[in-house]
Amino acid sequence: MTTFTHVTVGTNDLEAARNFYDKVLATLGWTRITDLGDKGSIWGDGKPSFFVLKPINGQPATVGNGVTISFEAATHAAVHAFHEAALALGGPDEGAVGPRNWAPHAYAGYTRDPEGNKIAAYCFAAE
Repeated sequence: MTTFTHVTVGTNDLEAARNFYDKVLATLGWTRITDLGDKGSIWGDGKPSFFVLKPINGQPATVGNGVTISFEAATHAAVHAFHEAALALGGPDEGAVGPRNWAPHAYAGYTRDPEGNKIAAYCFAAE
């Protein structure tokens, strides 16, 4: 059973977010499932899992300090593709791709989206 139904981040520039996540999440086999007009968009792998929305309260979107959203990658190659796609779109390297010692076979890469939200891709498969 999955614990979460979805995760949401805010944006101040919806077109930049759509361009970034269309390309970066495609490396994990995810697609944009729907657009919510000028309010946001939803991505997933067959079901809505990740939302990017303009804040409903009308205030600017801000980044959560200490918050990271991590996407599951099926292979180490997918982690590399995710990280490389993000960097090619101007995302910073927030943690180079490679093994992580906190869990068996943990392999990850970290970056940030155009709004500064910290994101990662993780693979836990032995390769």
